[in-house]
Amino acid sequence: MKKYNLNHLRELESESIYVFREVAAQFERPCLLFSGGKDSIILVHLARKAFWPAKIPFPLLHIDTGHNFDETIKFRDDLVEKIGAQLVVGSVEESIENGRVVDETGYNASRNLLQTTTLLDTIEEYKFDAAIGGGRRDEEKARAKERFFSHRDEFGQWDPKNQRPELWNIFNGKKNMGEHFRVFPISNWTEMDVWQYIYMENIEIPSLYYTHIRKVFNRDGVWLAWAPFMKTRDTEEVVEKQVRCRTIGDITCTGVVPSSADTLEDIIKEIAATRITERGGRYDDMRSEAAMEDRKKNGYF
Repeated sequence: MKKYNLNHLRELESESIYVFREVAAQFERPCLLFSGGKDSIILVHLARKAFWPAKIPFPLLHIDTGHNFDETIKFRDDLVEKIGAQLVVGSVEESIENGRVVDETGYNASRNLLQTTTLLDTIEEYKFDAAIGGGRRDEEKARAKERFFSHRDEFGQWDPKNQRPELWNIFNGKKNMGEHFRVFPISNWTEMDVWQYIYMENIEIPSLYYTHIRKVFNRDGVWLAWAPFMKTRDTEEVVEKQVRCRTIGDITCTGVVPSSADTLEDIIKEIAATRITERGGRYDDMRSEAAMEDRKKNGYF
């Protein structure tokens, strides 16, 4: 791969490490939201750098929908064992069994929205006062409204019009009882920054990001990975294709892209040439124009 001047990545890295240390200084019970995707993997890498040689001083929190890729769960468990981190798992399956949420049915059924209740219940159970996430401002227009320290009220809800100014990297983490913050250390990173940083730091990522043969079907112009629990229409043919994931989430809404990229260099070249946004293949974002913002207001990641 062509050798780029990557000095800006060190500046982004320093900014993110500063945010992590601010979290440790201002909050009593933070956690790191871990999905097994590239952004949360980078968060773990940055957190290890921020507190080295000590271990990460807060647990990883994974909201398990029960419809995750097997590769994601294996990667999560292997990483936690490797770095000696504490793992907290919130189960959407348990939320359904306990009557907290109702499983969706039909062709477009997804558990992505159901994660919100499980997330808020887990934050309340463990009394987390800050949840560190991998949201980036270039991902989606609603996420562009986030601050580094994003306030949530006592119901876990987000009001984009009632956020605190962040001038000169001064972050205000003061809150009332029952409130918490979502913190986004890589807010100023782009998708290309993420991939170049993974390449520069030689960070291990799930095999899903590289090309592989998988059963897929096309729905409304989006290639979706097929799983036995998914309901397909008669017009939707399940075929095997050479694909990779560009972003990873619940199987039911994670779009895959036809690709032959089997190295980080190939992925970076592919991202540089694409004209489709990273979340352009997320089927859940197509439910409405304001799908992401509506979910975030209710407490989504």
